[in-house]
Amino acid sequence: MSALPQPKLTLDEFLAWENAQPEKHEFHRGEVFAMVGGRRSHGRVVSNLNRRLSEALDGSPCQVFTEGMKVQIAEDTVLYPDVFVTCDKADLATEMIFRAPTLVVEVLSPSTQAYDRSQKFALYRRIPALQEFILVDPDTRRVEAFRRGADGLWVLHDMSEASAMEAASVGCTVPLAEVFDGIDPPAES
Repeated sequence: MSALPQPKLTLDEFLAWENAQPEKHEFHRGEVFAMVGGRRSHGRVVSNLNRRLSEALDGSPCQVFTEGMKVQIAEDTVLYPDVFVTCDKADLATEMIFRAPTLVVEVLSPSTQAYDRSQKFALYRRIPALQEFILVDPDTRRVEAFRRGADGLWVLHDMSEASAMEAASVGCTVPLAEVFDGIDPPAES
């Protein structure tokens, strides 16, 4: 991602500007970053996760949202997670900006993988309510969850060889075959 050339904005200025734009943009410390268009495999995994998590959480106090919804992190950052779940009453009453997701899932692509694994994860960790961050790679079929322990430390749970993706923070399990439904398996090397 590269910053669009413009003066640094306040959060309120960004929100007013971005809501009038046809494309989505993320915001961090006064800078605006254009969102890259996704590939079919990315969209397919997002759709699969949205459907399966929504089905599993039906009737619960939690709801699933996808890439069109903003998550604000402190006063200096707004991101668009690929998939997130919130159980927060204020979040469930908002129309535009969410602040307390329990679970965030990012679907990796070659162009954003390094950013999602490093800086974006560091930003998400600033959300007090966040309990779990899951990375899904449609190309390699790797699924890795980072879960916040009682001590506040984040622990890696690699589910790549498991039969299912466990979203422990919201009590959901999605078979990996359903996570990657509609995507050709990686070529044998």
